[in-house]
Parts: sequence; C-alpha cells; structure tokens
Amino acid sequence: MIKKSLLAIGALLLLFPTMAFAADGEPPSSSMGLNALWVMIAAILVLLMQGGFILLETGSTRMKNAGHVAGKTIFTVGLCSLVYWAVGYGFAFGPNAGDGLNAFIGFGDFFFNPAIAAGPDDAYPATNFFVFQLAFAAVSLSIAWGGFAERAKLSVYLIFTFIFAGLIYPIIAHWIWGGGWLAEDGAQDFAGSTVVHLTGAMAALAATILLKPRIGKYNKDGSANEILGHNQVFTSLAVLLLWVGWFGFNAGSTLAVGDGFFGYVAFTTQLGAAGGAVAALLISWLVKGKADIGVTLNGALAGLVAITASCAFVEPWAAVVIGLIAGLLVFFSMAFFEKIRVDDPIAAMSVHGAAGIWGTLANGFFATPELVEKVGVGKAGLFYGGGFEQLWVQIVSFVVCGAFAFAASFVVLWIVKQVIGLRVTEEQEILGLDLSEHGNYGYPEVLKKPGTTSV
Repeated sequence: MIKKSLLAIGALLLLFPTMAFAADGEPPSSSMGLNALWVMIAAILVLLMQGGFILLETGSTRMKNAGHVAGKTIFTVGLCSLVYWAVGYGFAFGPNAGDGLNAFIGFGDFFFNPAIAAGPDDAYPATNFFVFQLAFAAVSLSIAWGGFAERAKLSVYLIFTFIFAGLIYPIIAHWIWGGGWLAEDGAQDFAGSTVVHLTGAMAALAATILLKPRIGKYNKDGSANEILGHNQVFTSLAVLLLWVGWFGFNAGSTLAVGDGFFGYVAFTTQLGAAGGAVAALLISWLVKGKADIGVTLNGALAGLVAITASCAFVEPWAAVVIGLIAGLLVFFSMAFFEKIRVDDPIAAMSVHGAAGIWGTLANGFFATPELVEKVGVGKAGLFYGGGFEQLWVQIVSFVVCGAFAFAASFVVLWIVKQVIGLRVTEEQEILGLDLSEHGNYGYPEVLKKPGTTSV
C-alpha cells in the first residue's frame, strides 16, 4: 500500500510541470514547467533566509531586545511584500518608462497582476519571477536593519520600508537587472553583491550615522566598549540557515534548469563561503591570539556576499580566492568601523558593504571569456585578457549604486528625524525595546522586572 502511494505521488510530481501551468488548454513545454518549479524552490529558499536574519540579529544583540528584533522582521517582510507588489516591482522591472527614462527607472506592472503580466516565453511564469525578486528585496531590507538595531523607533521601520522597498531598492535593481543604464554597460552582478547587499549596507550606514551609537558603546576618550550579543548559538545557526538559503539566492538566479548550470553556480558559492570562513578564523587567531567565533561567522557570510556577484563568471580557484580575501577584508573592516565610532551591531557595513564591493570588483579581475559568453553579460576580466574595461564598469557600478543608496536613505531618514525622530528615548533604550515598544519581553521568564541589570 505504501509503495503504491509513493508511486502515485511520484507520478504526480512528474506530471506537475504539465498540470500546474496549463493555460487556455495548451500545456506549456516541459522545460518551462521545470524552470517554474526551480525558480519557486529558489524563491522559498531565499525567503527562508529571513529566519537566518532573525537569529543573526537577535543573537548579536541583547536579550532585552530579542522579541522586538524577531517581531519587526516578520512585520517588515509583510509590509515589504505589499509595497513591492504595489509599486516596487513596477519600478524595477516595469516594461517601459517612456521618453528615454527606461535607462533610469522602469514603469508598469504596478499592483502586479499575473493575469496581464507577461513572463518570458517558454521560460517560467511571471508570477514565479515576481516571488523570487520579492524575496531579494526583502533580504536587502533586512540587511539595512542592522544599522537600526537596538535604538530605532518601530514607526521608523514602517516608514523606511515604504521608501526602500518602493523606490530605493527598485531603482538600483532596474539599473543592473531591469535593463537600465548599467545593464547596457555590461555590469556583472549575477545575484546581487551590489544590488542586494551593498544597497542594504549603505542604507544601514546612513541609519547608524543618524541614529548615533548605542548608550554605553563608546567612552569619552573615544575607546569602545564591547556590547556582546546574548546568544552565539543563535548567530551560528543563523549563518548556517543563510548559507543554505544562499543556494536559492545564487544558484536560483540562473532562473532555469537547462543544462544544469545552477549546479556550477552552487559549487562556486560553496567554495567562496568556505574561503571566507577559514580566512576570517585564521586572521583573527593570528592578530588576537584567539580564534574569534563571531569573526569566523562573519567571514563565512562575507565570502557568500563576495561570491554572489561572480558565482557564474569565475573558475573554482578564483572563487576560493574571492572568499579568502572577503574573510580577511571583513576582519579589518570591522576594526575600521569600530575605530571611527560607527556602531554597527550586526557588522552590516563590513559583511554586506565591504565584501559586496569586493565581490563586485572581483568580476573585473576574474571573469572568464567562456563563462561571460555563457551568461551573456559584460566582458572578460583583467586576468583573462579583457583589459581594464570590465573592471571600470564594475567600479562605476558599485560607486554609483552605493552612493545613491546612501544618499537616498540618508535624506529620507534625516527628514523622518526632523519630523518624528528616529531614536527611542534614553529611558526606553535602557529598558529595552521589547518592553518599551511592545509591552512584553522576548524572554518573560528571565526578564521579570523592568530595568533589570541582567541585560
């Protein structure tokens, strides 16, 4: 009986591509069905990365803010979904802005309706692509929240989500992925080192500059106090969840089953992450005399961020080099931001910013002619006879996108600061955002009294 049930389920799965996407009585090609299934699986993997962000930000901050961090992530992903559906997707991938504006911004497909939106012929349904791109927008937004951690008002998250998901992120996505001016120049960013990670990091930088450091982070003489996160097991599990989700992020960006190229992209992704983790552990051990777990975890993430732009363009040895350099870079970048008194609880600027820049640049050095031809974007890198042309395009790409993301985010948050304020009161910050913003603690059995010294 069990064997018959399993055979029936298997038959349904084999028939799924034909059954699920038939329209007007005409079944789609088997390749479209398989592509649709793959894109949807990848979208689910990317969306599940939000679980990693919840654990990462929660574990990296103090116990008195744990419930707030977890809850606001769910709330902002929900709001981001509505805003991206209403306008964000249209600005990123809308078919025509008219009058030459399409190089800067898309226009169309607002309040996305799969009944009228066109998907690529014989590739995958437009709905699948929408969900996939929505998950990317939500990741970039979650990266930005690192700069808000432990001191921003809940209302600020609401307002900034509208602007970031509705305009800032979609404009940059359009420039590189939606047929905008950087796409025309051949900018190579396969899965988002710039579009997703650098954009989110620069928004985080704008936020942390305007919010200023957390209470007790820096002394009057400029020296820094270490404010430890409350759960290193959470942060470790977070990195593993993000690592697994990244295969949807990178390999999913092939958007097709085809000849199995997504497997190669997953392969280089794994090598980049591994290089980042190992390099970060070794450099922290060498410099500090101890192998810092937090730095190691950030090194793995930095390797993933860096290889995201180049996973489809580089050979395996180059993927390892890209990851190794990212792991070293994140260590020194974290020290730099600490020295200049930029309070970055989640290391967003180092993991997603510095590593995102390096990952974008790496294509200008390591992109191979064969893989460039296969992907069909840009030209070969400097080390493969391509000269400086692609490297220059990559430099322009990260400079312009990073500057726009920072400037737009800074202006929006500065206006919000003048109108309603960005930061909770000193009393609320000391008490913790769980109680001051939500009325109860994430750990009610541990934190029984307001103002407890245990946090």
